[in-house]
Amino acid sequence: MKIGFIGLGNMGGPMAANLAKAGHEVTGFDMAEVVIDSVAMATSAEEAATGRDVVITMLPNGQILRSVANQVIPVMAAGTVLLDCSTVDVESARAVAEQAQAAGLSALDAPVSGGVGGAQGGTLTFMVGGDEAGFNTAKELFDVMGQKAVHCGPSGNGQAAKICNNMILGATMIVTCEAFALADKLGLDRQAMFDVVSTSSGYSWSMNAYCPAPGVGPQSPADNNYQPGFAADLMLKDLRLAVQAAEAADADTPLGKAARDLYAQFVENEDGKGRDFSAMLPRFEKRGHTAG
Repeated sequence: MKIGFIGLGNMGGPMAANLAKAGHEVTGFDMAEVVIDSVAMATSAEEAATGRDVVITMLPNGQILRSVANQVIPVMAAGTVLLDCSTVDVESARAVAEQAQAAGLSALDAPVSGGVGGAQGGTLTFMVGGDEAGFNTAKELFDVMGQKAVHCGPSGNGQAAKICNNMILGATMIVTCEAFALADKLGLDRQAMFDVVSTSSGYSWSMNAYCPAPGVGPQSPADNNYQPGFAADLMLKDLRLAVQAAEAADADTPLGKAARDLYAQFVENEDGKGRDFSAMLPRFEKRGHTAG
């Protein structure tokens, strides 16, 4: 396929590179100067989108997505696909989809799970909202960039699935870190705790696949001084999107709000900025019961 790829940062860059390696003709654009093997670089978003079968975006937020959509939709041909892999608010995803559909395009919101490692290894999971025809067109690309793509329903549902998933992830990582800190103070060996919890009713992805305790369980950012695989800053962004969506939908999410507030404290007032989201463990290690 002829693909335009807009947003070539830590996630978009490796995704575009994998598409090019698979033999697709990829033209990219980013506000920063980047060089990616086998990806031709355009001088504008409009140039990257012109004459493409699929235009992929990987952008920081909904406001930027709306701005880029205003640039690329007018130059895209009817019947082509606008595929947004950013994580943004549901309202922006649906507004861009309506704009694209009015221009005769297929629109997909397809945020990803798997982090930078998944982008590099082509093992991402895509949560996809949008029309069936667009999903079928893009499936070949999902198969290159990831290991799984789930069609979640109409436009906006991909974003809904992503923020619901990450609300669970944020809350479970916090309580996993709390439990390790409690185990330390109770004199329970961390490896023994992992061996019990990872095979008992307390098991979770945060414990079993991404254990926040160094030297315990599979290799994780905890074993690399909490250099981010998934940054606490990004978790905070996703939790804010989840709470925003809950307020708009009149949904009661007290644990989601509590997780948002803890990550906001960690990132904005402590040492969490630029660290992995599992670095909550050393935070709790240093705190006592009355610390709040």
